[in-house]
Amino acid sequence: MSFWSRKGESADALPPLPYEPGSPEGLAARWVQWVAASGPVKNPIDDATGEHAAENQPDDVWFLAGTYGKRHERRCFVPAGRDLFLPAVNMWFYPADGPPPALDLAFLREHASGSLSIDGVAQETQEIVTPVPFTVAGARLNGVTNSKKPTPTTVWGLWKHVPALPAGEHTLWAVGTLGNGFTVDVTYRLLVSSTPAVSYPVP
Repeated sequence: MSFWSRKGESADALPPLPYEPGSPEGLAARWVQWVAASGPVKNPIDDATGEHAAENQPDDVWFLAGTYGKRHERRCFVPAGRDLFLPAVNMWFYPADGPPPALDLAFLREHASGSLSIDGVAQETQEIVTPVPFTVAGARLNGVTNSKKPTPTTVWGLWKHVPALPAGEHTLWAVGTLGNGFTVDVTYRLLVSSTPAVSYPVP
């Protein structure tokens, strides 16, 4: 299932991914396309409260975002039965004609780190890298390429695919660093329910 397969979007709005959509690489690529689908006002990485968390979500997974180096605490509703997917830390490369540069990968693998916990329980992250570029063609001034122009892109990161959480409130905390002074620190207060809470995420 493509990122663009959600109701109301054209299935051929972007070229097919070079990965199975539900594979680790496919999810990472779709996450980047999800970020790029929003302009600067609703950029999920810049969202300080979680008010835009539902924007452009696909119908088979629920993406969560990191930050651009700031610390954010967000509150959002998550549909019951929906897996979560997010990076503790990541880096994308564009325009790309192959995998991320070997020197960059070597640096990241030596110096970058990330951790994630859910309700105080540590979760193991997974290194995911997309060796074959995928196309990003998002909103104007989007948070990935800053352009609507179709751009071949690759991504590296330490990610977590979280099976659907039980109904109720949960706290997810992700922190990471690229090893070059850039850090991510985000807390999500999640409400998992079959019925959206209209007042969420307003405290």
